[in-house]
Amino acid sequence: MRVIMLSWEYPPKIVGGIARHVYDLGHALAEEDVEVHVLTAEFPGAPAYERQHDNLHVYRLPVTEHANDFVHWVQLLNNAMRFKAEELLNSWLQAGKPFKQRAFGDSVILHAHDWLAHYSGAYLKHAYRLPLLATIHATEYGRNNGLHNDLQRYIASVEWQLSYEAWRVICCSWYMKGEVEFALQTPSDKIVVIPNGVDTSKFEFKFEEAVRQAFRHNYAAPDEKILFFVGRMVREKGAHVLLEAFPKVRVAYPNVKLLIVGGGYRDHLVQLAHWLGIAPHVYFTGFVPDDVLLRIYRIADVAVFPSLYEPFGIVALEAMAARIPVVVSDAGGLREVVEHNVTGIVTWLNNSDSLAWGILEVLQNPQRAKQMVAEAYRRVKTVYNWKRIAHQTIEQYRQVWNEYRKSDW
Repeated sequence: MRVIMLSWEYPPKIVGGIARHVYDLGHALAEEDVEVHVLTAEFPGAPAYERQHDNLHVYRLPVTEHANDFVHWVQLLNNAMRFKAEELLNSWLQAGKPFKQRAFGDSVILHAHDWLAHYSGAYLKHAYRLPLLATIHATEYGRNNGLHNDLQRYIASVEWQLSYEAWRVICCSWYMKGEVEFALQTPSDKIVVIPNGVDTSKFEFKFEEAVRQAFRHNYAAPDEKILFFVGRMVREKGAHVLLEAFPKVRVAYPNVKLLIVGGGYRDHLVQLAHWLGIAPHVYFTGFVPDDVLLRIYRIADVAVFPSLYEPFGIVALEAMAARIPVVVSDAGGLREVVEHNVTGIVTWLNNSDSLAWGILEVLQNPQRAKQMVAEAYRRVKTVYNWKRIAHQTIEQYRQVWNEYRKSDW
């Protein structure tokens, strides 16, 4: 079978969690003999075409026209994705039967990721009469706790259109299923929950102790514990709550350093750290490449993710895979990924006192933290592995294709 995967971001272009999700899912599907064609945006230095696996083809497409704004750029990118997809689909049609007559093994599925891939996905669905699946990673309503301006309302309307056009909608958590039902009015029986996953092997690289200590010295003194946060510097990720909790942690546990990793505008957070008197104990790294980020995971003592809105929380999974104790808020999908007192500590949403308590629970109870790390790693290996997720996704492809062949359209 073949899948055309439509996504505005794909490594090395990484803006949020979609890029890593599509990368890992694409590779996992390729390992299961699914031929995957990823259509995405170009990125400086990255090849226009790349075969990353026998079954995984990546096309990075340029936007050649001048865009008036981001929404216009998204539409132009979708135009480029549409033309490339048509080229592929026409060649497959010439080489075989009409799509509707094909068995599942020779099927062609369209799979769009979030509203940014709606335009090309919906066009191709109708032009070629092919089933379209959509993964909704987040909603504009959820990100902004409502719709407050015309741009947000516009994006929400495109999300609605995507969920309407999709034969099946995939969400990464039960929380997101409820949000999509509420915010997009998507019928419950049209939605399936398939969680995100993580590749544990990427954290198992050789890292000799002397090299590890030298790398660690770049960020903290030998006697300091490292609290670690990675994410975009936006309000929904809750870095400001962590900064507000940090002085309370240092009262009880002075030898601790806070490492905040992530790109984007952060002046407001730097100013908050100075205002709280903790600036000398906080290190803002800015954006770091993946090889550095993986090593940071290996030196951290506690990973903290105090999101205000989180559809799933893949960073928590990565910390669990790296065998770091995790402390999270009870936002959205995080409370599904992290079980309180079993695989990590779950604290109250937007509450710096609760977050400080959770961090101290880990720092002051190392044996208990070790037990939670072991259980978290076991669950990552058994529940959140990409092979299992690929099988669940293929089963949805199979069901949709069978329904499509039996349908009048």
